[in-house]
Amino acid sequence: MTEAKGVKWDLSSYFPKFDGPHMRQFKSDLKRDIGELKKQTKYMTDLTTENCFSWVSVLTTMEKLYSRLGHLSSYLNCLEAAHTENERYTIEQAGLAQLYAAFEKIKIDFQFVIKNTSEEVFHSLCEHPEVNEISYYLKRLKEQATYTMTRREEALASDLNIDGLSAWGRLYDKITGKLEFEYANKSGVTERRPISQWRSLISNPDREIGRAAFEGGNRAWQSIEESCGAALNAIAGSRLTLYRHRKVKHFMDQALFDAAIGNKTLEAMHQAVSLNIELARDILRSKAHFLGRKGIWFFEREAPLPLSTAGSFDWTAATEMVHSAFLSSYPALAKYFKGILKRDWVESEARPNKRPGAFCTGSSLIGEQRVYMTYYGSLGDITTLAHEVGHAWHGHLMKDLRPFSRRYPMTLAETASIFTEQLLIDSLHNNPNIDNRQKLALMDAELTDAAVFLLDITTRFNFEKQFYEERLEGEVPISRIKAIMTETQRNIYGDVLLADGEDPYFWASKLHFFITGTSFYNFPYTFGYLLARALYDQFRLLGDKLISDYESLMRISGSGTVEDVCHRALKVDITSPSFWGRALQSLKNPLDRYRTVISHELNGSSEPGSGKKNLK
Repeated sequence: MTEAKGVKWDLSSYFPKFDGPHMRQFKSDLKRDIGELKKQTKYMTDLTTENCFSWVSVLTTMEKLYSRLGHLSSYLNCLEAAHTENERYTIEQAGLAQLYAAFEKIKIDFQFVIKNTSEEVFHSLCEHPEVNEISYYLKRLKEQATYTMTRREEALASDLNIDGLSAWGRLYDKITGKLEFEYANKSGVTERRPISQWRSLISNPDREIGRAAFEGGNRAWQSIEESCGAALNAIAGSRLTLYRHRKVKHFMDQALFDAAIGNKTLEAMHQAVSLNIELARDILRSKAHFLGRKGIWFFEREAPLPLSTAGSFDWTAATEMVHSAFLSSYPALAKYFKGILKRDWVESEARPNKRPGAFCTGSSLIGEQRVYMTYYGSLGDITTLAHEVGHAWHGHLMKDLRPFSRRYPMTLAETASIFTEQLLIDSLHNNPNIDNRQKLALMDAELTDAAVFLLDITTRFNFEKQFYEERLEGEVPISRIKAIMTETQRNIYGDVLLADGEDPYFWASKLHFFITGTSFYNFPYTFGYLLARALYDQFRLLGDKLISDYESLMRISGSGTVEDVCHRALKVDITSPSFWGRALQSLKNPLDRYRTVISHELNGSSEPGSGKKNLK
């Protein structure tokens, strides 16, 4: 494979060789050390001012074990994503899950100790010089300890998670991983494809291909709806049962805790989205107008405009565009980007047997990040690269912090990546080597993302919330799950959704609903998107001054609630709907430009593939 389609990464700084002597020794030592610490904590039943030093030693050892687990996890995730055909990597992941379960029991032991510890003694622990830097992490553990069962019950729950709750997620992965669908291509020939290609096909610029794939795919989802419904009910039911026994007041409490925000903040954001929802709907109305329609079908919400844009960009051109964008506005980021390319920390080669999608991962043990994607040469691929580099830069900014201080929530993770993506988008709009049709495609992609974050993600959140409300009363039948989904789509998208435009199986096809480690894997995306827009709006005004504040926010992102760190770094109140409203209003100018260019295309362009006369 030539460099035109990307490059391979170098993972040798993790381990010289997979399953080599170094890796085997690392795993053996890790298993031994987790076991030894578990024995030590088993008999430490209280925390006093006299034995505080012993618990400080336990905590510092826990932190080192956590870093080593993360190192191994990051390595295996890289291998498995880049080589899905290799079953040895999957087997290693199963072994890693056992190590994490054993580590979790040590954390449970500590939580039971601090659960009933007096505030005075706990405060003295947090103020100890060796753990003061991770005091926020300790305070979160104590807060979480308030909602725990007995020690034996929590240990049992940890064991059952492997073959219980998380097993339903693995079942979903296994069933959908083997699922295939049929659709008629443009020549009328029936093709059979793996479901992993479905989402790409339904978002094809050619809407005939998209509809054929959508209908074929949903026939496949219908064939496994009972299994998907059982998994969804079991995952939610397991969580609700644990919440009840842990005396968690509301099922949203855990999701808010994980996101490190309060309900007031979440409600403020959703209130602003509701008040400004016509902005997001107008994006899709503009797309529909280009197509000569009044609305869209739900399945095509992410489909680009059918434009006859010029070819693709080779990998070298892509990296030069990203570097140039960073260099003109954020030189430190540009230097970092050059460095990770030189060190081969990016995997982007287009080849078979790679997991779809993109991600960034890293190891605090070696202080390195890795970026994963598959590069085919589109502008969308280039923005994906900038997005994932944003995650890597976030990790780099926290490189010198303690591992437990680097545990930032998903809400702020997405802020980092979307901010750097916007740096690239603005640069591309001003790039004379990008023609007007490509710039329209870029503008379309930017605003389509906005519609997804504001409408699609809100649909997911509202669906999941309604589903959990009804699951409290018992299992929710398939017919009702589908009804909740279509009702929610209609409520959020309004009249921009065509009369027959709903997708009743979106709940089955969306992996996020079946992730067992995190509930409500949705609203943090909207949060991160809008916070990034608010930051970038200020960046246009303040330049370097905002960069300083931005880096401060990233560095302290694991040291407090999101409300707290935003106030400390940015002096903003994110519990106010007006803050989110201003972020949403920043979409007005790009939307006006989008409408203007679309109008020009419809009225003035005779190029094949543009204008409604050539589109269906």
